[in-house]
Amino acid sequence: MRVLVTGASGFVGRSAVAGLLQRGAEVVGVARNPLSDLPIEWMTADLLEPGAASAILRKAAPDVVLHLAWATEHGKFWSDPANDLWLVRSIELAQAARDLKIQRVVMTGTCYEYAFPAQGDCIEGRTPVEAHFPYDMAKAACHRACADILAGSGVTFSWARLFYLYGPHEHEARLAPSVARALLRGEVAACSSGLAVRDYMHVADVGAGLAALALSSVEGAVNVASGQGTTIAHLAQVLADLVGRPDLLHLGARPDRTDEPPRITADVTRLSQEVGFQPRFDLRSGLADALSYWRSQI
Repeated sequence: MRVLVTGASGFVGRSAVAGLLQRGAEVVGVARNPLSDLPIEWMTADLLEPGAASAILRKAAPDVVLHLAWATEHGKFWSDPANDLWLVRSIELAQAARDLKIQRVVMTGTCYEYAFPAQGDCIEGRTPVEAHFPYDMAKAACHRACADILAGSGVTFSWARLFYLYGPHEHEARLAPSVARALLRGEVAACSSGLAVRDYMHVADVGAGLAALALSSVEGAVNVASGQGTTIAHLAQVLADLVGRPDLLHLGARPDRTDEPPRITADVTRLSQEVGFQPRFDLRSGLADALSYWRSQI
């Protein structure tokens, strides 16, 4: 199976490529800046250029498209004006896939598309969709538009909703690497009280889950997550324990954010039962693996 991966050089893209290679797929990666350490066929291209989607698909001639590229700049992507352009270009990608009779298209959304339940998990097709930020609004609009474009075309379509990720190559200002780096340097890691519950998944498992979904025939929205809720405080405490410096973790030293929901967790029945995917890491083993990478970067 020949799979075209957009955003193949990104945080998630690296792991998705690895997952596809492990499953025996032939991978073509699309990126503005290809990576020399990934042994795949590369196409240097910018999907935001007019007409790029059709040209890329014609040249690569894939069986499957795994579309990961989007606006992802840390601290900016929630309200980045580029979200609107990515919506337009992603719709063009779906149209090109339909016209060229590509077998399958898988795109990625976000858990922030959901209206978060006060209790319980987000469930595909049951938990309502609700607008929060330009980022998730564009993603939700992309899901609706591409599903309509590909319906009845013979191209199978799946929408992978990603929850909370951590792992190697993550931006150092994000929660897990920022706490880990402070602890590894022997500095105080000042955190909020960390009572909010989130669903964390090691990026290698996210990539492997996306690979499994891309090579399956499952259609519709699928949560790609661990299915396990944990508090932010517990994640930080596990990191402090692994580093051996619980004394440097100061929970409650920073104010809690009042604009975030108390719980964001996933029901993963579709991922586990229909796609047949089970993650390799639990939280502790996953953080231990990521910690090895963060230690090597200091």
